[in-house]
Amino acid sequence: MKKGSVTSILAYVTLITGGLIFIFPFIWTLLSSFKSANEAIAVPLVWFPAVWSWANYAELFTLLPFGYFYWNTALLVFFRIVCAILFSTMAAYGFARIPFPGSKFFFALIVLQFMIPPAVFIYPQYRILFHLNALNTVFALVFPGLVSAFGTFLMRQAFLSLPGALEEASVIDGCSRWQIYTLVYLPLLKSFMVALSIFTMIFAWKDLMWPLIVNTDIKKMTLTAGIMYLQTGSDYIANYAVMMAGVAMATIPLVTLYFFFQKSFQTGIAMTGIK
Repeated sequence: MKKGSVTSILAYVTLITGGLIFIFPFIWTLLSSFKSANEAIAVPLVWFPAVWSWANYAELFTLLPFGYFYWNTALLVFFRIVCAILFSTMAAYGFARIPFPGSKFFFALIVLQFMIPPAVFIYPQYRILFHLNALNTVFALVFPGLVSAFGTFLMRQAFLSLPGALEEASVIDGCSRWQIYTLVYLPLLKSFMVALSIFTMIFAWKDLMWPLIVNTDIKKMTLTAGIMYLQTGSDYIANYAVMMAGVAMATIPLVTLYFFFQKSFQTGIAMTGIK
C-alpha cells in the first residue's frame, strides 16, 4: 500500500472518529428524550428505551410555555443580528476607512473586550436595565448585543481587505461617505455579513446566564433559560428524560438550519480566518 493511501485512510479514520465523538451527545440526548424517567438515570447506561414514547414531549409542553420560548428566542436572534450588522459595519467602516485622531486607541479598547470575561459586564448592564425599568422585556435580552466587539473587529478586517481604489473612484464620481458605505462596500461584503450573522445567531441561541438574570417571568424566557426551569423550578421534581426532550426541542431547529445552510456555515467559519 502506498504511503499516500495510508495517510488518507488515517485522516478519514481520525475525522470519522472525531465526528462521532462530537455527535454522540446529541444522539444520546435524542435517545434519552424517549426513555422513561428511570431509564434516563439508570446505571449501567440504558442505550435504547424499552418502549418508545412521545410522553416526555407531551409533558414538556404542559409544564412549560414552549411557544413563548421559541418566540422570545427568535426575537433575540433577529434583533441581535440586525444590531450586529448595522452597528458593527458602521463602526468598522469608520475605523478602517475614515482616519481620525485616536482611532487606534479606541479600536484597541474594542479589542481589549476580548480579554475581559463577559461576566464582568453583567452587573453594570443589569443596573442600566434596572434604572431604565426594562427588566423582563425583549429589549433586556437584546441589550448586551446592541454593539458587538467581535463583529466590529471582523468587519474592520473585511473593509481593510478591499482595495482603497474603490473609495477613490467613488469620491471622484461624487459619492458621499454614506453612499460609499452602502452602495460600494456593503454589497462586496455579503459573505462577511453572513458570517457575522451566523456567529451572532449561535452566540444568541445558546446564551444562558444573561436571560436567566434579566428575565424572571417564565413567559419572557428563552429556550435555554426556560429549560433550566425544569431543574431549578421549586414546584417540579427534575425529570431528566423530560429535560432531554427540552434540550432536543432547543437543538433541533439549529441543527435543521445547519443542514439547509451548510455552505453558509462553512463560508462563515472560513471568513473568520481572514488576515
